[in-house]
Formats: sequence, structure tokens, C-alpha cells
Amino acid sequence: MAALPRIIFAQQADSAANLKRLRLYEDSLAYLGKKIINDSVDFNRKNANYAFIKMLVGTLKVPNSFYYPFDSLKSITITNSPDRHFRILTWHVLNDDGSYRFYGTIQMRGSSLQMFPLNDYSPQLTNPEDSITTNAKWFGAQYYKIIHVTTPKSYYVLLGWKGNTIQTTKKVIDVLSFNDGKAFFGLPVFDGNGKTRKRVVFEYTRQASMLLRYVPEQNLIVFDHLSPPDHKLKGKLSSYGPDLSYDGYVERGGHWAFVLNLDMRNVPDAQDEQYVDPKKQAAIDKATANQ
Repeated sequence: MAALPRIIFAQQADSAANLKRLRLYEDSLAYLGKKIINDSVDFNRKNANYAFIKMLVGTLKVPNSFYYPFDSLKSITITNSPDRHFRILTWHVLNDDGSYRFYGTIQMRGSSLQMFPLNDYSPQLTNPEDSITTNAKWFGAQYYKIIHVTTPKSYYVLLGWKGNTIQTTKKVIDVLSFNDGKAFFGLPVFDGNGKTRKRVVFEYTRQASMLLRYVPEQNLIVFDHLSPPDHKLKGKLSSYGPDLSYDGYVERGGHWAFVLNLDMRNVPDAQDEQYVDPKKQAAIDKATANQ
């Protein structure tokens, strides 16, 4: 969902001074964000990230910051829930070995700051599809879509890009719910192949792109079917990629039922354009800087 326009923030803000402060913060965050993505030195990327986190917390403490869209901040993904109850800010830092660490926070709607910082706990989650965690033990990802399920109880489905290693990339379908003032990730709602999963994780060769998107008209999450190019490579995920067939999950009564071999002729715009690959964004930033 698109960010709130600046004029709406201006109407919500207590004063023009808050708007001015946020614009200044945004410029500084954008500068640090470009260093996080573009700097070739691992130490510099991580130092920029630490400074970014500290500055972001200060920025979000500005009254009514929830309504500010941060339009020029391209290094992170800001995704609003459909009911505008919260938004999630997520980003990644590339490690020298080609792996990623993810960072983020859930900012709740309100004039004063209420948030749930996200701590990437991925290496310790040996069975992520079977795990329910809190924000302190987050299965890190960079989210580009939030789907609100309202019955029989309210929760949110998150679609995200996870990166992984120099050999494979991951994408994830996760669930966020709130209970007793706490944020939880994972919920046993994905049914299929004789198993109920709490989240769904896809892993495939880093050389490929994978479709993972929501089709609201059909209440359907659709994704590429991943397979190896040869049956002898079955189980070697670094060889897996899309095979021109599509599967999905359709929501029925609060659960998501697995659907095999979807007919994509009935699904418009079958292209996942909602997440910008970090390498592509780095190229855009460099081209802009040279203009």
C-alpha cells in the first residue's frame, strides 16, 4: 500500500517544526542508507547501520512520525497494514560472505511512539516453519506486502524477501499477530501436503527470480513452483528455480489451503514488482550520483 502523502502528515502534525525536523532526519537517514547499501567495505556498512538505527529511533520519537512517509528513504522498505493500525520498517545489511542480516521495527499508529524492535534470530531457528516467536526472536525478512485476515480472529500475513547466501535466496510467507500488548510471528494456518505450517519458507538459486504475490480479487497468494533442472539434483536447493508452473494458498475461514498448478491466465500482472533487489537499487543510486 502506498505511503501517506506529505500533505496528510502536515495535517496530522502538531506543528510545522515537527515536519521540518522529520525532513532533516530523512535527509540524514537517506545518506546513511546509501552507505549501508553501496559501501564496499563491510566495516563501513555496519557502522553506517548502527548510526542509522540510532537516528531512526530518534526520528520516530518525533510526534506524529507515524504519518510521515519518508519518500526519499529508498534503502529500507516501509509497508503499511491495510487497516493503518501499524507499519513495518525493514532493511538488510550485506555481510562479506554474501549472507544478510535483517533489521527493522513495527511502528504502531499514534501521536507518540510505540514500537516493537525486530531482532533477527534466523541462525538460531533450525525449524522456522514450525516456530512461533516474538519480535525479539524474529525470522528476519524485508517485507513488501501485508494482508489482513479478520475472521475468525485478526492477524496479518507478511510477504517478504530474505536473501540468504552466495548460493541461494529465500522468500517467506509469515504471520504477525498481537496479543496482550506483544507482537508474535508465526501461526499454524498454512495447510497442505499433510502438514500445517506456521510460516512458509522458499529457497532457490540466487541466479533466479521468484514470483510471490497476493491477488486480492481471488484472496490468493500465488508463487512460482520451484524445482531442480534435473531429478538427480533433487534436494540441492542451490539448483532450484521456477519451472513455469504456479502454486498458491487460498484463504478459507482464517486458514490458507494449498493449491497446486494454478492457471495463471486468470491472474493479472504476474510479476513481482513490489521489492527492489538491493543490487538494482545500488546501481540506481550510483547512476543518480553521477548525474
